[in-house]
Amino acid sequence: MDRSNQTCPLVGFVLLGLSAHPRLEKTFFVLILSMYLVTLLGNGVLILVTTLDSCLHKPMYFFLRNLSFLDICYTASSIPLILDSFLTPRKTVSYSACFGQMFLSFAMGATECVLLGMMAFDRHVAICSPLRYPMVMSKAAYVPMAASSWAAGITNSVVQTSQAVRLPFCGDNVINHFTCEILAILKLTCADISINIISMAVANVIFLGVPVLFIFFSYVFIIATILRIPSAEGRKKAFSTCSAHLTVVVIFYGTILFMYGKPKSKDSLGADKQDLADKRTSLFYGVVTPMLNRIIYSLRNKDVKAAVRDLLHEKHLTE
Repeated sequence: MDRSNQTCPLVGFVLLGLSAHPRLEKTFFVLILSMYLVTLLGNGVLILVTTLDSCLHKPMYFFLRNLSFLDICYTASSIPLILDSFLTPRKTVSYSACFGQMFLSFAMGATECVLLGMMAFDRHVAICSPLRYPMVMSKAAYVPMAASSWAAGITNSVVQTSQAVRLPFCGDNVINHFTCEILAILKLTCADISINIISMAVANVIFLGVPVLFIFFSYVFIIATILRIPSAEGRKKAFSTCSAHLTVVVIFYGTILFMYGKPKSKDSLGADKQDLADKRTSLFYGVVTPMLNRIIYSLRNKDVKAAVRDLLHEKHLTE
């Protein structure tokens, strides 16, 4: 029997990472470790100040705490594995750990898509219907909204990961990626993956297409409302309340569209360069974006900056 047609249980996968570009590994290790520490510190501080400061006990900051916690979970599920792959050429990861990491990445990514849509709705109500805002965005509303984001993301991850974990593999266990990315995993299977592709396409419509349309129309109404404000100062103040969220949305979805929307190269030399470019883009999405989220919200939100200054001032006085 042809060996390539035989299936056998795998005990683990081998992550190639940047093993084909050893000169880049040390540089990327230092850069990613630095950004990871900034991400953990920035998200941790943001969660702390929005929890301790009673002035920030508002729906917008409740969603922001969820987003910060989500980014901590997302980066913690993948970055340690990426850093380890730089230190260990052809890093081996166990079968269960690989699919566990895939589950967490799927869950956090889908949750963030829905959560960004919820945050757009919050900004829409705050700017377009400010008098109704306390009633519409009450605690009885925004807590279930955030909870449903997590539930939807986890449910999607259960579906996608459970379908992938049941697939048989034909002996090839080398993943040309930093992490257990599902598209790289599907290339190793020797079974029909049409159901997986259809399931992922449906999930992309639900978790990418629908939130993007919802955010787009929310900001159409937001911008139209802002333009009707008579004073320039009033327009500036209104836009400042949603500019950070809009910037995060553009970076988040822009990176995803760049990753999956660009044409694929057909020649082998171009394919090798494309693989390296895809890995760099994946690192930007998984490492840089969570770090930028916190920087953007910290720099563009005067309430958050004031809360951080107050926290540092109180710490200085206690010392």
